[in-house]
Amino acid sequence: MSPDVLPPLLLLLWTSAPCWCAPQHTCHPGDELLGRCSTGARQDRAACTELNLGYCNDLDYSRTIFPNILGHQSRVEAESGAEYLLLSVIHGLLNGECSPEIRLVGCSVLASPCRDDKMIKPCRRTCEALRKDCSHAFEAIEMAWPYFLDCDRFFASDQEGCFDPLAGLKAKQELALSSLSPEEPSTIIQFTYTSNSQMYSLLKRTAAKCAHISHVYSIGRSTEGRDLLVIEFTNNPGQHELLEPEVKMVGNMHGNEVLGRQLLIYLAQYLCSEYNLGNQRIQSIINSTRIHILASMNPDGYELASSEVEDNSERDLNNQEGHLLNGWTNGRSNAQNIDLNRNFPDLTSIFYRNRRSRHYRTDHIPIPDGYWFGKVAPETYAVMKWIRSLPFVQSASLHGGELVVSYPFDFSRHPQEERMFSPTPDEQAFKQMARTYADAHATMSNNDTDRCGASFYWNRGIINGALWYSFAGGMSDFNYLHTNCMEITVELGCDKFPPEAELYPEWKRNKEALLSFLESVHRGIKGEVKDTDGNGIKGATVSVRGIRKDVTTAEDGDYWRLLNPGTYIVTATAKGYSKVSKRVHLPHRMNKAGRVDFVLEKVPVEPGIEDHLFPTVDSWERFDPYNQFERFSEGDGGVERQEKPWWWNYFSQSGISPPTWLLRNV
Repeated sequence: MSPDVLPPLLLLLWTSAPCWCAPQHTCHPGDELLGRCSTGARQDRAACTELNLGYCNDLDYSRTIFPNILGHQSRVEAESGAEYLLLSVIHGLLNGECSPEIRLVGCSVLASPCRDDKMIKPCRRTCEALRKDCSHAFEAIEMAWPYFLDCDRFFASDQEGCFDPLAGLKAKQELALSSLSPEEPSTIIQFTYTSNSQMYSLLKRTAAKCAHISHVYSIGRSTEGRDLLVIEFTNNPGQHELLEPEVKMVGNMHGNEVLGRQLLIYLAQYLCSEYNLGNQRIQSIINSTRIHILASMNPDGYELASSEVEDNSERDLNNQEGHLLNGWTNGRSNAQNIDLNRNFPDLTSIFYRNRRSRHYRTDHIPIPDGYWFGKVAPETYAVMKWIRSLPFVQSASLHGGELVVSYPFDFSRHPQEERMFSPTPDEQAFKQMARTYADAHATMSNNDTDRCGASFYWNRGIINGALWYSFAGGMSDFNYLHTNCMEITVELGCDKFPPEAELYPEWKRNKEALLSFLESVHRGIKGEVKDTDGNGIKGATVSVRGIRKDVTTAEDGDYWRLLNPGTYIVTATAKGYSKVSKRVHLPHRMNKAGRVDFVLEKVPVEPGIEDHLFPTVDSWERFDPYNQFERFSEGDGGVERQEKPWWWNYFSQSGISPPTWLLRNV
């Protein structure tokens, strides 16, 4: 929506409301309550009156009182305030999220119920629950939490005799839910195993059903000629969008570890269906992220594993085949008997050999020539080509056999030590990524959860890969050392081929973890590296002081850098250009990546001369992690001006007092 064009809804409000002019007192809305001024005018005696606020007439009561909690003396004054205007357009501003809850709770402040000429305040616990669930929606549009929804100031405790403004809505929701089976999923998914042909058909049908946000493509073929089919979800399928992060999820790398394969097939169906049903969370994920799902990296191995299960299952042992065959290995490797998770180039050994060399690059390590003289599986080659072709930011590979999330390095820094803690330079960021999945899983991070032989109770379901057991040629290490992508390995459970009856319970255990992982890519920083003419610089290096792992810019000069909260010195440089550094502070409550852009000037290339100093110009620019306001000087006076967010026109053109309390950092 263009910020210069007001929606028809707002025009209708102007014509239907008694008056949208500013209140006839000297205080802006909320100022008196904030202690900034005093109107000096109060009614001598408050009395109950009929509730007659257009956008609040569906409350569970019919009588209110003025002055209200905010000091509005009458219905006309309440309707003339920015608070009421905000409630009337909040559904459109937040794209339907937290609606109608925010409006109902806000109305309970503007027009609280009245009994015996006394006001009854709304409950503080209702306000606190609302803020916990909905504050992210305001942050997404860079709007401050409304002052009149301050839980401590305008709400009361149960002991004070408060009322719950959402009680009626909750009762209606419970009544609607009571007619549904508690085991029935919201999106209809058939929780059965799918053969390779069924998987291909299902993914193609899903993409056709959601052609506006999805399409399928093949990254290559397996040894026996089966497609390695990827389904993509984004609001503009088929191409990379500037500053939109790319995430991939890979399942069934080991053909006999099948739960991940099924979960990713269900995830694809769920994303498509829920997007079409208007699920705001799913729409937000897909509209802001490009998601690639490779449900089966090893379809040949799956074919062998599934046929063995069929051959060994007996009629009186239905749904027990997974437990009976938990230890088998047929189908783990591909049709060439190659373990795909040992078949990638061993770049970790190269990293260990050269990590102490000051001038040797420890990221984007090239594939050694000797690798190609070995046996490279077609599946491995296809995935490597895929990884190199797109600017992936983060990834998850789904396995089975344990219940834990492991993260690089997977190869021990001491070859003779099979279990040795071997962290990457991004140890903290990897731990946070692993923690995101494990904590959102129903049982993975619980200390009392039964494991499959290994003991992970002391670290709540995550572990450094080499500390668990060491192996070379893994896909996660390759992602990290050859590209910008950071990948974790998710072990989904002890049973590699669980009974079909367990598929839906496993989906319930993992669904939130899968969605949380997709959302977690929006952290750290992102931005563009451009030249002085505004052209993006491909292959520019973005480094973080203290973390010896750089990322490089994509085709159009955009980049992403996963970072935990903290303060960092970030530097961008490219051959033939100047070096620019910025100080970046990432607060703990960030729900999206901060924007950090760089503009590099062309400089003469001087071979053999290294610049270890930060440039003196534009080196320490202040970084605003929420990228809310562009600050610049106007005229000779150097007056600082603040650019307002897009939604400001909703209020600035309505004739009411400007609601500066909706601006963040003000």
